[in-house]
This record gives sequence, C-alpha cells and structure tokens, in this order.
Amino acid sequence: MQTQDTENSAAEAMGDRPLVPLIQVDRLHKNYGQFAAVRGIQFEVYPGEIFGLIGPDGAGKTTTFHILAGVMNASSGYIDVLGKQPRHARLNLGYLTQQFSLYLDLSIDENLRYVAGLRRVEAADFHQRRDKYLKLMNLDRIGDRLAGQLSGGMKQKLALCCALIPQPQILLLDEPTTGVDPVSRREFWDVLAALASEGMTIVVATPYLDEAERCNRIALMYDGQIHEVGTLSQLRSHLGLQRLELRTPQIHATEALLMPLIDTVPQGIADVQTFGDRLDVLAADPQLATGQITDALTHQTIPLTSLQTTAATLENVFVTRLRQQGSDPPFIPIPRLKVATGQRVTPNVEMAIAAQDLRKTFGHFHAVKGVNLEIRYGEIYGLLCGTGAGKTTTIKILCGLLPASSGRITLGGQSQDLRSQALRQRIGYMSQKFTLYDDLSVVENLEFYCGVYDVPSQSRRQKIDWVLETCGLTGQEDMLTGRLPGGWKQRVAFGASVMHEPEILFLDEPTSGVDPLARRQFWRLINDLARQGTAVLVTTHYLEEAEQCNRMGFMVAGEVVIQGSPSEIKAAQPGQLIELRVDRPQQASDLLKTRLDRWRVAIFGDRLHVVLDHPDTDIPAVKAILDTAHIQLDSLRPVPFSLEDAFISVVQRTDSGTAHLST
Repeated sequence: MQTQDTENSAAEAMGDRPLVPLIQVDRLHKNYGQFAAVRGIQFEVYPGEIFGLIGPDGAGKTTTFHILAGVMNASSGYIDVLGKQPRHARLNLGYLTQQFSLYLDLSIDENLRYVAGLRRVEAADFHQRRDKYLKLMNLDRIGDRLAGQLSGGMKQKLALCCALIPQPQILLLDEPTTGVDPVSRREFWDVLAALASEGMTIVVATPYLDEAERCNRIALMYDGQIHEVGTLSQLRSHLGLQRLELRTPQIHATEALLMPLIDTVPQGIADVQTFGDRLDVLAADPQLATGQITDALTHQTIPLTSLQTTAATLENVFVTRLRQQGSDPPFIPIPRLKVATGQRVTPNVEMAIAAQDLRKTFGHFHAVKGVNLEIRYGEIYGLLCGTGAGKTTTIKILCGLLPASSGRITLGGQSQDLRSQALRQRIGYMSQKFTLYDDLSVVENLEFYCGVYDVPSQSRRQKIDWVLETCGLTGQEDMLTGRLPGGWKQRVAFGASVMHEPEILFLDEPTSGVDPLARRQFWRLINDLARQGTAVLVTTHYLEEAEQCNRMGFMVAGEVVIQGSPSEIKAAQPGQLIELRVDRPQQASDLLKTRLDRWRVAIFGDRLHVVLDHPDTDIPAVKAILDTAHIQLDSLRPVPFSLEDAFISVVQRTDSGTAHLST
C-alpha cells in the first residue's frame, strides 16, 4: 500500500523519523444506502505527524473521521490504526468532533474529571496531566469557571484538554477551530505543534487553508475521494502556477478586462480574483502573464500601481484543483427587481453608515468604547477582532437592534428612528448565529423572509429560485432547514439576507464553517452587491478572505485601534516578519519564546515566523541564540506581513505593549 512518493513526502515532512505508519487506509468505501460518501480513499499517517485532511462541505471528511475513530464501520476496504481495527484502538485515540460536546453547566475541572473517570485515568496521572495541559492551553488559572462561560476559543481548548487527558497516541480533530478568533486559532495550532514534537500523531480537518499550511502533509479530498497528498511545497510544485499580486486604482475595471483572458494563451493567465485593494492572478508563466496584463491595461489606459510575483497559497492550490474537477459553482448574479423600483429609496448621500464616539455599557462593563466609523455606499468594510472585543454589539447598535448608551449614528441618511419599518426594508442583516427556523423547510424560510423584507409578490418566485440555485438546493427546497449541514445553512441565510437587494448589508461572520469554493462564491456576490452601490459591513475570523474588503478596522477591547485598506494596515506594522527554516522547529520555537514575546514566534509546518522590531540588531541575536542551542539555521529571509500576522501584532501590542528581544 505504501508508495515511494508517500515515503518521500513523509520523509521530507518528518525529517529522520521512522517511516512506520500508525494509520493505514486502503480502498476505503462508505455508503449510506445508494449514496457513496467515501469512495476508495487511501493514505498513511506517520508517528509525530500533523496530517491535514481538507475538502469542501460534503467531501466525506467527517465520515472518514468517524471510521478512523471506530464509531462507524466502513462498507469495504482496509483500515489499520495502531496495528488494530479502529474499534479496538479507541482507548488510544482522542477524538474532537465538530460540535462542542462537553457539559456547559460543569466547570473546566469538572469536565476534565468526568472524562478521566470515563477513560479510567489514575488519580495521580490525572492531576499531572490536568496541570500540564491546562497550563499549555493557558487555562490553569480558571479551572473553576463554567464551560458555558468560556469564549469559543477557550471551549475548543477545553475540549482538546479533555481529549488529551487519557494520553492518546493519536489525536483526531474534525474542524476544531471553526468560528474561533485568529489569536486563539494561532495559540491552538502552537499547542498542536508542541504535542506533535512530543511524539503525538495528529489528523486534522480544517476549512481555514492558511492554518492547514502548518500541517506536515496535506490530503486534498473532494467528492468522497483523495486526489492528492503531499507537503505544501509539493502541492505548490504540482500545481505549476505562481501568483501575481496586481494593484491598480481601477480594480473592478481591471478584473472585467482580465477575466476574458483566462486560458486564452497556454501558460498565461489561469485565474483572476479580487482581494479588496488588489487582484490575484494565477499563471504558469508569470512573465507571459505580465505581458498580457500590461498590454491589456495599456490599451484601456488603466494605470498599474504595482505587479509582484509570489508563491501560490494552499487556497490557490485547492480551488484550482476543484475547478479542474468541474466543482466550481457557477456565479449567478442576484436577479434585479423588475417592479416597484420606484418605491425604493435612492440614497442622496455618500455615507451609508457613520458612527461618532459610539459607546455601550452593560452595568459596569464597557462593551463599546468610543467607536468612530464611516462606510460609504459601494464600499466593503471589514470589522475584525477577537472574541469578546465588541464587534457583534457594535453591529447590533448600528443596524438599530440595540440602543447605544451614547454617541451619534447615521444610517442610510437617517439619524433618528433607526428602528422604522421603512429603514429596515433598506437593510439586510445576517447574524453570527444561524437565524432561520430549523422546523421550517428551506422554501418556507425563504418565503417568510420575502414577506419580512417586502419583496414584491411578482418577484418572489424568481428570488427564491435564485437562492436555491446558488445554494445548490434546487429540488431539495422542501427539506427541513434543521437537517442541512452548517455550510449550506450559511448559504441559505446569506441568500435570505440579500433577496431584497439591500442598500446597506450587515454580515456577521457569514462564511463561518463554509468551504473555500462556497466562500469564493459568497465574495463574488458581495462584490457584485458593492458594485451596484450597496454598503457592506462584514466581520470574519478568516483573515485571508478579509483581504477582499476595501477598508477595515481592527477592534480590541471595545475600541477600533487601526483602520485602513489591507495593504495600508500591513504596511503600517512596525518591524519585520522573518521566516526561518531550522532543523528542529519546535525546539527553536520554544527557545525563542523564552527570549521574545510569545506572540512574536509561530510555527508554520517546517518554518518559523518571527516578528522583530529591530531586524538589524535582532537577527544576529536570534542566530546566536539558535547557535548556542546547536539548532541548525538552514535559511532566513524577510517575508511580507500577512493580514493575520498584522492582526495578531496589533492585538498583542495593544494589550501588552511592545517588548524587545532579550539576550
């Protein structure tokens, strides 16, 4: 079963570790009646490896995890876990499911003790492991806090602690960070890297492809099959495409100009996607694509600000592979209202949303502290923050669902009576929690929202059909909404919030748990709405997609601490982001975290990212620290800040100030 390619990629990812797989899967099938959920997959996972399983909604990932965990039998095929059938290996497995499955009315310690009792962990072992893992997760000082009072990131850390208490050899994690803020996600992955360095083997599924880049090897799964397995560098190499970042003051016109050029010339432009203040262009031959781009822009007299070639991302790889399989959903623009348009209010002001010194207190707690925002019609504005920073409260105030304690709000040209029915029909709102009715069918929910938003009766069927087709639910409209997977629920909720073509649209984490292709479809629709003049305020924990915003603000502890375009915010970061390649990444990370603020150091697979405020003096000091510990430095280079790097830097500097390297 084990191929030479698999051995080579595992050797590249794992260094000198023995290539004896702990998990072997060959020709695995799982059928539910006539439906084939898993169709002949095969892969191996090696000791101490973080193995990523990524794919769109319905790819078969969760079914695969159920089989690996021994809670479901395969229809056919061979599967070996720790030399046994999965059901006989369960005592040596830790399994974190998609849904938080612990007890919200028990404390952290009570949840841990309950799991320890179920798994027959000795008292002495329990106390030792409890102290170790709670300290590793930064939960050791709040053991008496109820699980229901924890943030999303803390809940996932507690669930991971519970999975670790039995000291499993293999850890199975099915989308453990969905909906978790970026700071907590990075901390979570640092914990996984530490566990892997101790010899634990981890299989993880994630919809966040930026964090999947931190896996040693990655399997691309869709339509019940695994189509490619390899390290990040191997997947990039096999793709054969590079990415060009194009910046111009006329983004929309440039995109419209370049889209018809896709695949017209061999090795030329292969894909074009808008990302806020830039376009990403994929091409096999960057020089040839550069010629295509400059010729097209020159002919239309469109100015070119910059054009840079860089490596393709894992999302580029994944989306391209899905499109090659014909899995890319078609883009269907929102059908425009054909009647009653004269009744719609035409904005006669430039500013759609404005807030001056906005504040909100709950008793003695200050949730929102002096927020100032201005969002224009036709603009996509991203409000990004960690858990509990006040973004959802801010959105509820701005759209009239919650009164402010003080401050001034202008919404759609109105500063009074923000709860009026006439104004609400000009606004679309998709909340963080799924707000449709589980006990109604999909079509009944859509009919209800047509009534709420006063969509003209002559247009309702067309609007509903558009939502169903966009969501891939044509023919399944009578299904109860509660039976839909989370990703499909998000699609229906988004469709319901935009059917009436709102002038102002509030989207609170609209793509949480949605696969990369569906996210791309969401953002094409969001961009289409913005081009038609809609003002969009969006929040997201997925910072790579936040690049699509025209402007954004980072919110920390109730305050907006920085605003600007994605490029402006990244350029405003002090210091330099340095990428290191070393022979022992985990040891290097642990060591540097004793000399730097912990947030400045992060592991990305076989690489380290380190934020240095004074590179000229700090780089020699870093080299000396590594050399003293006999850690071999293979390469060192400055790399641009990603939006996630910038976000974490801003949040941490705001919370704790800047600390310098100690020697």
